[in-house]
Amino acid sequence: MAVIDEIEQDIYRVCEFASELNLQFNCFLIRDEEPLLFHAGMKGMFPCFREAISQVVDPATLRHIVWSHYEADECGALNEWLTLAPQAEPACSLVGKLVSADDFSMKPVRGMSAGEVLETGRHRFRFLPTPHLPHGWDSSLLFEENSRTLFCSDLFHHFGDGPALVESELIGPTTAAMEQMQQGPMAGYLPYTRHTHGQLEDLADLQPTMLAVMHGSSFRGEAGALLRNLDHVLRQF
Repeated sequence: MAVIDEIEQDIYRVCEFASELNLQFNCFLIRDEEPLLFHAGMKGMFPCFREAISQVVDPATLRHIVWSHYEADECGALNEWLTLAPQAEPACSLVGKLVSADDFSMKPVRGMSAGEVLETGRHRFRFLPTPHLPHGWDSSLLFEENSRTLFCSDLFHHFGDGPALVESELIGPTTAAMEQMQQGPMAGYLPYTRHTHGQLEDLADLQPTMLAVMHGSSFRGEAGALLRNLDHVLRQF
């Protein structure tokens, strides 16, 4: 059963905990004039996410469905959401649109470019292409300018069934998760490239005060330092 929590005004974290993986899978709902969903989730989790979201908005009124990169937990249930919400527009990076999304989406996908802004009413989402951060050349993130929320996908991944929101640092749990994953087939999960340092610096310069984390607790506080510290963590692996 998915759990929904308001982590910032009109920003909701929807969480399904997979006990067999000791891992949370989160999507984020923005309640606004044009409701937005960041991460469509896996097909198997769609009924739980739909039920949780219906506690806040009618899922049929979704207008934007956005994801970071092409993976099952990012966009596997996209067509289920588009069937339920016929007015919704799917959106991802231009690279993602061209190489993957237009082939599997039942509707044309909006390919977004650097600095493009998606407005939903009270909220403004700045689109940030971040190739190979967290992974995949189609990767991108969203920054909500008014609440200063960075929707950071797999960055700060950590295990456990923690609270929806924390104000303690995430570097310790993230480092532990990276060490654990390095020992198995998921080694290289978050690659460090010659662009990673500059990308994380650019994200830190946005001065986010909320990190909406896909796998684990979200964070409230001065997040710029966390993003710069994440550079040191990723560099190790």
